[in-house]
Amino acid sequence: MYYNINMNINKWIEKNCSDLSNKTIAITGSTGGLGRCVCRYLVKSNANLILIDRDTDKAKAQANELISINPNINIDIITCELTDFSSVKLAIEKLNEIQFNVLILNAGAYNIPINKTNLGYNNVFQINFLSQYYMVKKLLPKLRKQSDAKVIALGSIAHDYSKINENDIDFSLEKRASKIYGNSKRFLMFSLYELFKNEDKVKLSIVHPGVTLTNMTNRYPKAINWLVKFGIKILFPSVNKASLNILYSIYHSCGYHEWIGPKIFDIWGQPTIKKLKTCSSLESKKIFDVSENLYNLINKSSSNC
Repeated sequence: MYYNINMNINKWIEKNCSDLSNKTIAITGSTGGLGRCVCRYLVKSNANLILIDRDTDKAKAQANELISINPNINIDIITCELTDFSSVKLAIEKLNEIQFNVLILNAGAYNIPINKTNLGYNNVFQINFLSQYYMVKKLLPKLRKQSDAKVIALGSIAHDYSKINENDIDFSLEKRASKIYGNSKRFLMFSLYELFKNEDKVKLSIVHPGVTLTNMTNRYPKAINWLVKFGIKILFPSVNKASLNILYSIYHSCGYHEWIGPKIFDIWGQPTIKKLKTCSSLESKKIFDVSENLYNLINKSSSNC
């Protein structure tokens, strides 16, 4: 694709996207900056949506807004607090009652106060990785029965800020927010690469938006927050453009250790598929083994409740 930093979004969508009236797409973190934006793109392409969000009131308001854009689509709302495992289980039960083709793991947290969840891991790790990985595992049998089924997961360039530490899986001993966040995204991305390595019925896309200003990146100390916001707005793509990477992933799948993101330095430009060289196959397998052990432990304790 020809790179144009001032690309016309409507022309890009017209050229690269097709009608989605045969799709129902479930998305976590639907009311956030990227989630909200990509939902608008999806309903304009006639997709039905399942909004999975912790804030029911915001999700209802969002649903009304989306229906005003396209009255012909259908929207379901599922409340889910990813730091509360009982809420995650209930959301999965509800998702199993609704037909859908695509699951977008968009929810994320960065630079928030760290605390331990009821599963014993820090909240960033549980939001960005553990709860959503558990969701994928539980929903895969259902997705395998759907036509054109796909899982899309939001990765981040921050995944390259660290490597797995088997003595501190969730980086609870780490103080830097960027590393805690990066570790959780590294787990999400590479556990899914391994999980889908031999999957023949459900496709996978790992996608990242580059750098853009959302509520998640708007959490710096007040003394510098205005400067960070101003810098991001000036230097990096808008949320509207960053969200196109997620939209692109609806139509394109990734191979092993490939991801979708901005073409130039993973920050600017139109969406493209690139090979990742930031994690060895050995480390990727270690991440997957740890992820499966965590899943089995949670599943076992959940069954005994």
